[in-house]
Amino acid sequence: WLPVTQKLSFRKFIEQSDLLEELKYDFNEKAELRHTETHGPFAFNYYKNVLEKNSKRYWALGHLLEQYIYELLEKVCKLQKVYIPPEADEEPRSFFFMSERALSNHRSALLVLLQDHGVVRAGQWSQQAIIHHGLQHGSQIPCIQMALQAHYDVIVLNPNDNFVDQQTGKEWKGLLTQNVEFSSRKMVQTESFSHQESLQCIPKRCSNTPEEHMAYIWDYFISKTEGKDVAFIVHGYGGLVFMDLLVRKKWDVMSKVYAVALIDSEHHVGHQLGSDVQLLEWVNQHCREWVTSPKPLDKPATTILKKEFPTVSAGTEKHNLAPSSSLQSIFKYFRKALKAKAAINFSRVSIVTRSSTKRKQSA
Repeated sequence: WLPVTQKLSFRKFIEQSDLLEELKYDFNEKAELRHTETHGPFAFNYYKNVLEKNSKRYWALGHLLEQYIYELLEKVCKLQKVYIPPEADEEPRSFFFMSERALSNHRSALLVLLQDHGVVRAGQWSQQAIIHHGLQHGSQIPCIQMALQAHYDVIVLNPNDNFVDQQTGKEWKGLLTQNVEFSSRKMVQTESFSHQESLQCIPKRCSNTPEEHMAYIWDYFISKTEGKDVAFIVHGYGGLVFMDLLVRKKWDVMSKVYAVALIDSEHHVGHQLGSDVQLLEWVNQHCREWVTSPKPLDKPATTILKKEFPTVSAGTEKHNLAPSSSLQSIFKYFRKALKAKAAINFSRVSIVTRSSTKRKQSA
């Protein structure tokens, strides 16, 4: 996919924003963000020790990256952008991405991507990692491509797109027409509307919080896929969101999801699952976590606080690089889990068949 990113240049987004001087950057052939003249990495301190203006510049870069990655999801990964709720076309609403036959192709497994909280939107594991380490490490595109090549269908969630901030929108439109100074107002970059005090924030229905976003897409999309094996990759706060879903939709989730790969997760089994024996047994059998650790990739890394399911090293000590570092290992885990599930199903079918044969013979 890297050659395609050269055709879908990030530079055109910068040109549309009238930030040509402040943001002379583009992605090179290795999908690394580099200065177009010096070829050096991104430098935060563009305005000499003026934190406000540098912060505004960084925020603008993040917004441009958000729009660029949305385009890559559609044009490189061939995913469809789906607005939720579908009927709310005249009010603020969120969206997510999914492959064309994600709901109708019952022969393939479905992979759901659920990222950390904060400013990251659909298609991103870490905005910081994209800026400093490149698309290969910070975006979800390598993961999506790997899934599609392995014949998975894909759903890419957008759990942090919770509200419209009218003031931020006005300031962004200003950047599209003229290079405005950074206002004294603090830019809003938190994960949910419930944390905001501003009366100018308009919540997006059915997506006020990451938990609500996840539950809505489960109810109206994922749960509609009959006979489809579902796997999750969840990062950071995404682990807490998944456990919340598991508690809310206990039997539905346990029957459809065959494997969950947690990456440096913020979940808390004791607080979220309590003493529910069935849930505790299920997570023990169907979950595996990759945690930041100085140990080599896949080496056991169980901590005193986390003993509920197998925990191994992500092969890095950096939270924002853990998804890309553990990706190959996660897909091996999925292949093994899917084979085990198929073997169990085959065994059950065989038992039913033998029982039917015996009944016929006895008759």
